[in-house]
Amino acid sequence: MAKAEAGSPHDPRGAERFNESRAAQTVASAQPNLEAGVEAIRNTVATLKPVPGVYRMLDTRGDVLYVGKARSLKARVANYAAVNQLTTRLMRMVSQCRSMEIVTTNSEAEALLLEAQLIKRFRPPFNVLLRDDKSFPFILLRADHEFPRIHKHRGARRAKGSYYGPFASAGSVNTTLNALQKLFLLRSCTDGFFNNRDRPCLLYQIKRCSAPCVGRIDEDGYDALVKQAKDFLAGKSSQVQADLERQMAKAADELDFETAAILRDRLRAATFIQGSQAINARTLGDADVFALASKGGHVGVQAFFIRGGQNWGHRAFFPSHTKDVEEAQVLADVMLQFYEEVPPPPNVLVDRELPERELMEAALSEVAGKKVTIAIPQRGDRRKLLSQAQRNAVEALERRLAEKGTKAKVHRELAEFLEMGEPPERIEVYDNSHIQGTKAVGAMVVASPEGFEKSQYRKFNIREAQSNDDFGMMREVMERRFRKFAEGTEPDAKPGKKGHETVLPDLLLVDGGKGQVSSVMSVLEEYGLADEFTVIGIAKGPHHGREGREVFHFPDGREKTLPTNSPVLFYAQRLRDEVHRYVIGAHRAKRSKAITASPLDEIPGIGPARKRALLLHFGTASKVRAAALEDLQRAPGVSAKVAQQIYDFYHAGG
Repeated sequence: MAKAEAGSPHDPRGAERFNESRAAQTVASAQPNLEAGVEAIRNTVATLKPVPGVYRMLDTRGDVLYVGKARSLKARVANYAAVNQLTTRLMRMVSQCRSMEIVTTNSEAEALLLEAQLIKRFRPPFNVLLRDDKSFPFILLRADHEFPRIHKHRGARRAKGSYYGPFASAGSVNTTLNALQKLFLLRSCTDGFFNNRDRPCLLYQIKRCSAPCVGRIDEDGYDALVKQAKDFLAGKSSQVQADLERQMAKAADELDFETAAILRDRLRAATFIQGSQAINARTLGDADVFALASKGGHVGVQAFFIRGGQNWGHRAFFPSHTKDVEEAQVLADVMLQFYEEVPPPPNVLVDRELPERELMEAALSEVAGKKVTIAIPQRGDRRKLLSQAQRNAVEALERRLAEKGTKAKVHRELAEFLEMGEPPERIEVYDNSHIQGTKAVGAMVVASPEGFEKSQYRKFNIREAQSNDDFGMMREVMERRFRKFAEGTEPDAKPGKKGHETVLPDLLLVDGGKGQVSSVMSVLEEYGLADEFTVIGIAKGPHHGREGREVFHFPDGREKTLPTNSPVLFYAQRLRDEVHRYVIGAHRAKRSKAITASPLDEIPGIGPARKRALLLHFGTASKVRAAALEDLQRAPGVSAKVAQQIYDFYHAGG
């Protein structure tokens, strides 16, 4: 066995010296850039005052590298100029910095909230990021109708009513909502559906609605159901159940067995909701529980959502950019970004002391409009709940690492099969969809070792290719995808978001065979990108309808296949199926839009309201076209100027 060379990373005694040497080499190689970054920081410090606020570090392109907050901007930003006191990570950040943007605030708590907002907006590479593309679902009990509607809600809370949540997933909110409909018989239909009913719908027949739309219950009776629902969701479930039991007993005593049976079914629904709570949290009220686990440089955070003493599910988060960041700081950053979207409850339980805990409490209290307390429980039910969250955090992280290891292995095997030098970090998959050449649309989906990157998906409305020319369509898609990169022009992107035209894939997969691959390669050769990444076509084999016979086509004409039970083949099929799903959805949306289109849409200045008025007045678009100027002027909502504009559009040059 060869002896480890002294001072190498394999020599235990020289490991520390090796790390110091490597860090020194990193600093030395980045010295010119580091000096430029320090100069930019010093220029900013010269204009700063010792006031609270938020600072953003920007690179040469103006992209945000880092967002931070400070009690004293002058003192905090000046620390970055002291190079000898910075970690290697911070040195890299400073070396890329070329300018800074500053926002002052009234307080440090306000700065903390603004920092979380900007991190969520810009997603800087040197901040801890909460990677979660989905918003959390709520149950909304509306208050803008005499018979309030209960339904699932996502997104901004603009509608008037009571919001209950967050729920961990759409599945958990749907299950709870179904049980609540059985329990309280509240309507879930839209106002338009409600206003046009002349007989009860199916939900009334299956005892999941009280049918207020056709007067099967009066307003007072419905209000009583709404009050019971609010009490139940606020944690007064025992009181609601006791009330239902009294009503059922009374109905049975009066021999009203039909009413008693309905109340019995409602009680069963209440029992189902109570029995589905895997965690006993009745004494907790409204609270969130956070626990962190770490292993091998990876971090997972488990969150439990308790509302009204009921467990409304749990979610695991796996934040990115956590290297060289204290675990307590990671947890604090995750919580602040989480509460940027979700209103905080009065109690937040955590498994460790957080930096600036009192400041976080002040900031979250400001968001909630009431006092929020962050605590580490030491005993009782709260401690048991936190221990359960800690166990879940460890298990979720272990599952994540196992899945990641499997994905990494598949990526390595994929790279080996496709004769790539390294496993791909960015995979782009392309497909087209059309019906005999009409309404053609192309699509790109993006995958990474983390999974599908849905924010990077793109649709291409194909305009130039001839009908039924699949190869020409693929060529047009490739031109649209890589033209800006080849020309070196910046795409129009939203603030803080890099356009995908600024990056290249490691692997490009196209659904098709030799013809599609040739179309792709002709564009890449034209743009000088043919040798920048791997291009492969995936086509079904000779048994066209059977899965597992896919043929992989290489640009040089070679073909390869995989065993039908290969994990790499399953992964390639999954990539292809995802682009199929996405492009077919885009094509259907385009066809639906075309079906509802009208010739009136082509007239400049004619919006939906005027278009509707013209069609109601004349009957059809062709009659609008044939109408005299005087007839157009008599149409409701059409002024003389607009009538002249419509007439001129159809009769120009005539």
